[in-house]
Amino acid sequence: MNKAIKITLIAGLSLLFSCQGPPAEQQSKEHQPATTESLIFPEPDITSIQKAYSEGRFTVHELVQAYLDRIGHTNLQGPSLHAIIAVNPDALQIADELDKELQQGKSRGPLHGIPVVLKDNIDTHDKMPCTAGSRALANSYPLKDSYVAEKLREAGAVIIGKANLSEWANFRGELSSSGWSGVGGQTRNPYVLDRNPCGSSSGSAVAVAANLSVLAIGTETNGSIVCPSNANGITGIKPTVGLVSRSGVIPISFTQDTPGPMARNLTDAAICLGALTGIDSADSKTLASRGKLHTDYTRFLKKDGLKGKRIGWFTGPRDISYKVDTLMAQAVEFIKSQGAEVIEIEEILLPEAGKNSFQVMLYEYKDGLNNYFRSLGADAPVKSLEELIAFNKADSVELDFYNQKYLEDALEKGDLTDKAYLEALAKARRLSQAEGIDKVMNEHRLDAIIAPTGSPAWKTDHVNGDAYNLGSSSPAAIAGYPNVTVPMGFVDDLPVGISFFGRAWSEPVLIEIAYAYESGTQHRKPPRFLETD
Repeated sequence: MNKAIKITLIAGLSLLFSCQGPPAEQQSKEHQPATTESLIFPEPDITSIQKAYSEGRFTVHELVQAYLDRIGHTNLQGPSLHAIIAVNPDALQIADELDKELQQGKSRGPLHGIPVVLKDNIDTHDKMPCTAGSRALANSYPLKDSYVAEKLREAGAVIIGKANLSEWANFRGELSSSGWSGVGGQTRNPYVLDRNPCGSSSGSAVAVAANLSVLAIGTETNGSIVCPSNANGITGIKPTVGLVSRSGVIPISFTQDTPGPMARNLTDAAICLGALTGIDSADSKTLASRGKLHTDYTRFLKKDGLKGKRIGWFTGPRDISYKVDTLMAQAVEFIKSQGAEVIEIEEILLPEAGKNSFQVMLYEYKDGLNNYFRSLGADAPVKSLEELIAFNKADSVELDFYNQKYLEDALEKGDLTDKAYLEALAKARRLSQAEGIDKVMNEHRLDAIIAPTGSPAWKTDHVNGDAYNLGSSSPAAIAGYPNVTVPMGFVDDLPVGISFFGRAWSEPVLIEIAYAYESGTQHRKPPRFLETD
C-alpha cells in the first residue's frame, strides 16, 4: 500500500474510552495529564467529553492520542476491523491548537475537540487522499475541503481519519461485498467479525460502533447510512437531500446523494447534524433548505416525543424474518405505550419507482464522476469514467471479487438532456413523493413512518456477494426525504435497527419521535468482537 494511505500503527493498550475520572473532590485544581487508563470504559459521548474538558480532566491532545492508539490496536491489529483507510498526520497538531483556544476561554461549540472520521469519498484538503476505496485514486489529493469538512473544522471537530467504504459507494458492479475496497480491504463487523458491516458507509459505522471515533460522517444514495447503522448497532441520520451540501463528495446521484452523521446515540448525531447544515452556492440542492434548516437539532430531543403522534407502520418488510418481526412488534407496543397511535401501511412505493431511480443513478453517475475528476485539476490520477474502467481492467486487485458493470452501464448513457433520463427522473420523483410518501402520510394524517431498518448482518462472502434479507431504505432514499435509524434490539449477538422516516425537511419531528423511542428503550450495547457466532 502506498505510504500516503498507509495506516500509522501506534503502540499501546487496546482501549475503550470514557470520560469517567475521579470524583471532583479528588481532582487537583491544577490539571493533571490524563493517562490512557483514565479514558477507559465505557463509551464517551459529546456531553461528557465537553464536561471533562471544562473540568480539566484531560486535554484535546490526550483524547485524540487515545483514539489514535485505539485505531492502531484494533484496525489492522487485534480484531483487524479495517474500518480506517488513513489517519490524519496533523490530528495532534490540530488538537493542540484547539487546546490553546480552550485555555484562552474560547470554545467553538459542542464539537470543539471532538474526534470524527469521514467516509473516504468526502474530500479533505490535507495530507490524506480521497480514494472512494479505489486504487485508481490511491494518490488523489483534493484541491480543497469538501463543504462538510469545512463546516466540521469551523465547529472545532478534529478529523482524525478517513473511513473505509464499499468501493465507489457500492455502485461499481455485481456481487459486491459491502465494506470491501481495493485500498482498505474488507471491513469487519465488530459484533461478530465474520459478519458483514453492510454499506456503503461501512467503515464509518464500524468506527463509531467500535469506539475508534466519537462521530463519523457517512453518505447515502439508498441505504448507505441506515444499513450499516443497523448492522453495527448505532444511530444514523440520512437527511433530506439538500440539507447538507454534497460539494466535494464523490458522487453517485445528484438526485439522491446526501452526507449524514453517524453516532452511538441520537443526541450526538443531532449535535453533529446542526453543524453540517447551510446554504452552499456550489450545491444548488441546498438552496431549497433556506428557512427549513436548523443549526441546533438538540432542542427537538424530547423524551415525550411520541405522545399524541400518528405513526405509520410500513409492513412491507414483514414475514421475511420472524426474528426481526418479533423485535418490530415489541417496538410497536412500546410506541403505543408512549401515547402514539400506530396505523399499518402495506405499500408506499410501486416497483416502477425503483427501476426509474436506477436509470437516474446511471445517468447522474457518469455526469457526476466526470465532473469530480475535473475538480481534481491537471494532476488528477484519473480524468474520466472511461479511464477509470480501463484502470480497473489493468489492475491486479480491483476485479478479483466482482465486476464493474455499473460503471460500464453508466458509460453507455447519454448526457442529462436525454429524454430517457428526464422521463425517468420525473417518474421516480412523482412515484416516490406525490404518489408515494406524501400521499400515504396525507391519507393517514401521519407524523412519521416506521419500519425495521434491516436484518441481522449476514456472513461476508466474496464469492456470492451481499445477502440482503430485508430493508426499508428505498421510499425515503428515492424521494430524497429524511430517515433516522436507532437500535431496536438484538437477534442473538447481532444488532437490528428501527427507521423513522417522513416528509421532506421533517428532521425535527423525526428526531423528536426517534429520541423518545431511543431514550425509553436503550437498546445500544457495545460490541464484543466475537470471532464467529
